Amino acid sequence: MSQEAFADKCGLDRTYISGIERGVRNPTLQIINTIAKNLDVELSTLFDFDNK
Repeated sequence: MSQEAFADKCGLDRTYISGIERGVRNPTLQIINTIAKNLDVELSTLFDFDNK
């Protein structure tokens, strides 16, 4: 899925998604939750750094 398509799905701007990917934007927990829902993963999965 393109950044643009994913951003549209999340209701965000493509440049914001790009900034998150590049590490220049710091998303809020609300935005992280939106991203998790649109990736169809549990929010806790995004923070499970020990799971390989």
